[in-house]
Amino acid sequence: MSDEHPLRRQTDFNNSRRLRKGIYILPSLATVFNIAFGYYALYQTFLGPTEGAEHFDRAARAIGFAVLFDGIDGRIARMTNTTTEFGRELDSLADAITFGVAPAVLAWVWGFRSFGTLYGHTFADRVTQFGAITTFAFLVAGVSRLARFNIQVNPKPWNPGRPGKKYFVGMAIPAGAGVLAATVHFFGGASIAKGNEPFAIIWGIIVFCAALLMVSTWRFYSFKDLDLSSRRSFRTVIVIAAVIGLVWLDSQDTLAFIAYGYMLSGIVMGMRFLFRGRRNQPQLTEASETQ
Repeated sequence: MSDEHPLRRQTDFNNSRRLRKGIYILPSLATVFNIAFGYYALYQTFLGPTEGAEHFDRAARAIGFAVLFDGIDGRIARMTNTTTEFGRELDSLADAITFGVAPAVLAWVWGFRSFGTLYGHTFADRVTQFGAITTFAFLVAGVSRLARFNIQVNPKPWNPGRPGKKYFVGMAIPAGAGVLAATVHFFGGASIAKGNEPFAIIWGIIVFCAALLMVSTWRFYSFKDLDLSSRRSFRTVIVIAAVIGLVWLDSQDTLAFIAYGYMLSGIVMGMRFLFRGRRNQPQLTEASETQ
């Protein structure tokens, strides 16, 4: 017969219940930070045209931090075994705001707003209209990417890769947003000035390419198979530390190199598969993007 006091058992039960609730809140809290960064990025983007380039740069940095938090919330949920339907839906909606709306608005205001109007017929106006179309396409592609991921079960990439590695089918929306944000940050937030229409057109093409890659079925490495707890993880830790150091010393060049390098890696894998022809290779499952 237990001599433990009933009141103590009730207190322990209440404490355990509060602890479980706190653990379940952690992933959602990280997702809320993700939304906050997206809201802040929009706020800074709207200040950019009147108050200076540093506001565009702050918007780009906010999106970059959101990419980091987007990876954290999912890992927290998996580590604590607190994956829920609510968390998945919240994460998906957060991604639509932070990696869809915020970078699309930033890309248009930073790259096209100064040229003309959406209703004119001059060449500068046409550039502005082209920018509106490409940035809107990015938003639609990003949201479509999220919707496709939410409804598909075990989607197969068009160009399967090595067994044992996990891939995204199409470029994930945080990576697409990262390309846009890294470009703005690379130029220190200095927007594309009126009279530099050729560069604005190139910028529109980059935005549109990112949109196409998000809705493609090409594979992109997800890094989900990295196990930092294994014996071979020491080299991985060294690489991560080196990347962090490079970002600290020169974030503009390093982040641009990482963002464009990742985007090009998917293109290279797709082109290699295209030229070599389809072969009988094992099919791979898509890695999880959400909680």
